[in-house]
Amino acid sequence: MEWCSITLSSPSSTSLLNFQGPELRTGKLCNKSLHHFGASSALPNHLLRIRERRLSSRPYRATISAEAGRQGWDFGRFIKTLYFFNGPPSPAKFFDFLVEKLSGPSPSESVNSMGTSDIVLVAGATGGVGRRVVDILRKKGIPVRILVRNEEKARRMLGSDIDLVVGDITKDSTLKPEYFKGVKKVINAASVIVGPKEGDTPDRAKYSQGIKFFEPEIKGDSPEMVEYIGMRNLIKSAKNNLGLRRGKLLFGFEGDNYRQLSWGALDDVVMGGVSESTFQIDPTGGESGGPTGIFKGVVSTANNGGFTSIRTKNFSEPEDLSAYDGLEFRLKGDGRRYKLIVRTSRDWDTVGYTAGFDTVKGEWQTIQLPFSTLRPVFRARTVSDAPPFDPTNVISLQLMFSKFEYDGKLNGTFVEGSFELPVSSIRAYIKEPIKPRFVHVSSAGVTRPERPGIDLSKQPPAVRLNKELGNILTFKLKGEDLIRESGIPYAIVRPCALTEEPAGADLIFDQGDNITGKISREEVALICVAALESPYALDKTFEVKSVVPFSDPFTVDPANPPPEKDYEKYFKDLKEGITGKEALQQENPIPV
Repeated sequence: MEWCSITLSSPSSTSLLNFQGPELRTGKLCNKSLHHFGASSALPNHLLRIRERRLSSRPYRATISAEAGRQGWDFGRFIKTLYFFNGPPSPAKFFDFLVEKLSGPSPSESVNSMGTSDIVLVAGATGGVGRRVVDILRKKGIPVRILVRNEEKARRMLGSDIDLVVGDITKDSTLKPEYFKGVKKVINAASVIVGPKEGDTPDRAKYSQGIKFFEPEIKGDSPEMVEYIGMRNLIKSAKNNLGLRRGKLLFGFEGDNYRQLSWGALDDVVMGGVSESTFQIDPTGGESGGPTGIFKGVVSTANNGGFTSIRTKNFSEPEDLSAYDGLEFRLKGDGRRYKLIVRTSRDWDTVGYTAGFDTVKGEWQTIQLPFSTLRPVFRARTVSDAPPFDPTNVISLQLMFSKFEYDGKLNGTFVEGSFELPVSSIRAYIKEPIKPRFVHVSSAGVTRPERPGIDLSKQPPAVRLNKELGNILTFKLKGEDLIRESGIPYAIVRPCALTEEPAGADLIFDQGDNITGKISREEVALICVAALESPYALDKTFEVKSVVPFSDPFTVDPANPPPEKDYEKYFKDLKEGITGKEALQQENPIPV
């Protein structure tokens, strides 16, 4: 047996306690010192009690010395590290953490892949467009969930096996968080109900003919409640599941916005080493002279150490990043290879989902680390039977510079000494090409009631009767603005007058809200589903109609149906930023 000692010193006194124990190695301490430290989890931050001696509660410094040729170990920094991260776990578990050596390499094995669930939620699923959307999605084998007010009606119409939730977009309290679990996309076909004043037949024959053929009135909730407040409630409820086009900022500086995280050093002091790091904010060290965070320190292999890291305290509430595809760093490289470690458990010592990344010396660069590449690692070894990474439950983040990769591999860029890694931001990102996550069925004509110089007598009934119908188009436009301003990747489809005719006619896509005509509900449903898969439809607002005149019926020969359309050719010609609202400020608006 060899002798080691712990020296605890304060400004007023020094106490030397000698313990006989095994040789101090990586991850090993004297047996008796561990015995006493194991009981320290019950101590307050400002006081350390050791059974043989009560020390001053004033600041102290602690070092461990061992045989010649080894550097002293800063026991005080060890204590500080533990209590920064809310103290150690149970004594038994922490004892295991300290005494288990980072053993030799274990063979790399394939690990569980991350599961995904891409449910499309359809609101307004029992309406003329909505029920067709549901049918198309199911035929394509795409998981679909419907949000309806009347369960009995929905199951009768769409089948008893439909994935269904009961809620009302006009009532925020009915849109429960569990309704949106697994939802990655939304098609909103919900709309205010317009019907004939004099009533309709049981099969809604007048409604099917279109507003042109009957004197209309609003049935049920007002346009403001459905088209505006309902849209606001639906966006609020689905936003976290759908994600933002620009990503979700977790840390850093973005214009005037700043999101801080509580970072603490977690270095090889926890296993007897002497490396040391910190995380600081440099007010002028950023890419454009603004503020940035800096991970910096000195790394040493003394005492069999060789890593430094910074780790956040556990988040008070888990971050749900399931809408995103990975984490993105904006940083200034130093030519070294670092590791990101993401944890989904609140335990101190647990599996970390890990990815390494290389940096370019002296250059600001964007590093993207897909969640699908994260490897479950525990104490530098791959855990082949670990559960898949769960992006809904991110608890903490860690950045590390280490001599070791995992499974016995070494970091080829590792050099002892000082290092510095400026990190200006960390965000969750959606991978390119980004496609719409929220497709909304609106209406042609939404900008026309207030458009200067327009001849209302030549406009469709909905435009002429906007005020009589509770400002239906005005609130549809306000609802559109909510989705455009939300940051969610979207597409807004503005069909002209809807008919019960089959799909298949040639189409005209336009922008600026200037066309009139008709289009079948089936065609609109097909367009909505196609828009979900097209990057060209991203953040576009467009009108669509058939080339067939309103007065001419369109039919299809069942024995010779028209070919399926490639809607991509229409989406490719669309442009961002054109909504028709531009004409509201023009003295000479475009003729409709």
